[in-house]
Amino acid sequence: MHDDVERCVRAALSKDARFDGWFFGAVVTTGIYCRPSCPVAPPKVENMRFFPSAAAAQSAGFRACKRCRPDASPGSPEWNGRADVVARAMRMIADGVVDRDGVPGLAAKLGYSTRHIERQLLAELGAGPLALARAQRAQTARLLIETSTLPMADVAFAAGFASIRMFNETVREVFALTPTQLRNRAACGRPAAAAPGALPLRLPFRAPLCPGNLFGRLAATAVPRVEEWRDGAYRRTLRLPRGHGIATLRPLPDHIDCRLSLTDLRDLSTAISRCRRLLDLDADPIAVDDLLRGDPVLTPIVDKDPGRRVPRTVDPYELAVRAVLGQRVSTVTARIRAARLVAAHGEPITDPAGGLTHLFPDPVALASLDPAALALPQARRTTLTELIAALAAGEIDLSVGGDWQRARARLSALPGLGPWTVETIAMRALGDPDAFVPTDPGIRAAARELGLPVTPAALTHRAATWRPWRAYAVQYLWATDDHSALPG
Repeated sequence: MHDDVERCVRAALSKDARFDGWFFGAVVTTGIYCRPSCPVAPPKVENMRFFPSAAAAQSAGFRACKRCRPDASPGSPEWNGRADVVARAMRMIADGVVDRDGVPGLAAKLGYSTRHIERQLLAELGAGPLALARAQRAQTARLLIETSTLPMADVAFAAGFASIRMFNETVREVFALTPTQLRNRAACGRPAAAAPGALPLRLPFRAPLCPGNLFGRLAATAVPRVEEWRDGAYRRTLRLPRGHGIATLRPLPDHIDCRLSLTDLRDLSTAISRCRRLLDLDADPIAVDDLLRGDPVLTPIVDKDPGRRVPRTVDPYELAVRAVLGQRVSTVTARIRAARLVAAHGEPITDPAGGLTHLFPDPVALASLDPAALALPQARRTTLTELIAALAAGEIDLSVGGDWQRARARLSALPGLGPWTVETIAMRALGDPDAFVPTDPGIRAAARELGLPVTPAALTHRAATWRPWRAYAVQYLWATDDHSALPG
């Protein structure tokens, strides 16, 4: 969008918050870049420049506005709605792959050369993978500086910087303040952490957001020991690259209150990225709802509770296992089956603030389970063990940078994995916004009530006008389901 100058100018002059994260505006006379909704008086149009990413603005020599904090705007919805190599790379950078494995590691995971990845990102985003990762490190550093009392040396290494000097230089360049000045500015309004290592954060999103749909479904399907609804917040354990953590997520009118307790603070940016992905916070609800309102059948449902998101996952491999456990059974039965698996094979943790006790077992831990011990029909045992074996061997890539269609094909080749399971995994684990489950009993019941076709082929044909947002249409069709309200 950044190359449509006229549209960007209109958005900036009207202070339109819907475009925050889509592009960034910079002012050549001040050397500052902002989000489109920045409240300051707009500059002259001839002094405006537009960039597709914060990293591109920083690379061009602009520093972040101290008032609108453009580095903290919601992420671009493009990267969660596309399946091409640039979008896959952006999701992997957000998940911390460059910080952990470098640009060669990113390129290897994507199956391309380092030069090709750098060229593609530079052409579309105005910044290469190192600059994009640097911008993310700067934002992580700012969060730690402003929300914790950690010594600056600990902040630097937790944010992913290789040296104190690089940390100091980056913070000064990006924010035009030293780390100490940033901390002093934030000291008055800093919320206290609940416990050592627990960080209070604000996760922004584009309004509107329907929390009943989002948190209601997560709470209704929560697996005991791994997830819980407590004191108005959804809580769950996180398996992270360098350790584990616990996320506490509470919906508020203008942001998600997030409390992260981590065993290794270097996992902070990854944990934030996974929480945002879980709650689909980078979605563009205006674009989604406007398209779905084009169908008169969906118009009243969308108007009743706009801003529905697709509840996703923090661990795609966990979601795949749970999807198989939930085949052809009730939500309660699926939770019981998953809880038994956790009790037998999950990794124990401690949770002083609640009742979480385990991490969900990863495919490697599950690879040694005895199929006879599973309280499942024989065919379902075979499906589950075949899936676990394929995931443990790396034969199916469900990671944030995985290829959606290749993953679908490999899942479909496994015995017992039909369209419902494959599309559920595509919707919630892979994050495909166009995934569709026409065979789901809830969808068929809603279709019958609304006068839509109920056979899978006919409903799929009818849903063509909902593309590329069929996964969101599913959330609206589920609107009368018992998961659509926040628990008490």
